[in-house]
Amino acid sequence: MDLTQLMLQYDFSGKTVVITGGTGVLGGEMACGLVGLGANVAVLDRNPEIPEEYRTPMDAGPGRYLVVPGDVLDRGKLEESRDKVLEAFGRIDFLVNTAGGNHPSATTTPERTFADLPEEALQFTFNLNLLGTILPCQVFGAQMTAQQRGGIVNISSMAAERPLTRIPAYAAAKAGVSNFTRWLAVYMAQEFGPEIRVNAIAPGFFLTKQNRFLLTDEGSGDLTARGQQIISHTPMARFGESEDLLGTLFWLLSDASRFVTGIVVPVDGGFSAFSGV
Repeated sequence: MDLTQLMLQYDFSGKTVVITGGTGVLGGEMACGLVGLGANVAVLDRNPEIPEEYRTPMDAGPGRYLVVPGDVLDRGKLEESRDKVLEAFGRIDFLVNTAGGNHPSATTTPERTFADLPEEALQFTFNLNLLGTILPCQVFGAQMTAQQRGGIVNISSMAAERPLTRIPAYAAAKAGVSNFTRWLAVYMAQEFGPEIRVNAIAPGFFLTKQNRFLLTDEGSGDLTARGQQIISHTPMARFGESEDLLGTLFWLLSDASRFVTGIVVPVDGGFSAFSGV
């Protein structure tokens, strides 16, 4: 393969990508990158406002984007969102599931033991991360089965493979995402065609709106004790930045990975490889 053919693998012109949680830190960066590579991007989120830091580069193209209000826990609304995407772009080639997160009350603290975690907070966390991945795969994946071609990338977590202290519900839900990714990859390939691929990315520690002040001090910006523990167990000695996920995402969506399905790729600065000694 010559260089021109290789570069064309990362040209997404005419392809349509749906990104759930697309106005968030990770989803917004992914939307920018894919619009920059020529894709038609449907930004699906309960929040219809794209932050200016993402909107400006997306406005510059060369791809197009559409903000689609949606709720990953409401199948009816997801179907309405799907119809809007099809009306605007005519097809759906890829789905990227970035919607997820933890509930503060599903986190153990010195004052709140595991036994004290409220059921509604546990249920919220399970639903948002696991069901909020499964339902979009049902609704948008159906378009791929009709075309017998497409790709899904889910967002798992380091917590899925190495359960972290304090966040049992989030870790268990993300473990479910990893398992579901592998299951769906086999199901899609065997039942609807081998050119429908399903993979996942497992980010390490990235600073987001949800965890910034758990890992850094709000006043000084210095690392908290937990933040310092993470950095000391990350061989690359830093938190991830949202753009660090783009190379893996582009590879998994492109034909450069056309023989890859059912894997969970760690993007973690070496965290999963380090034993601590």
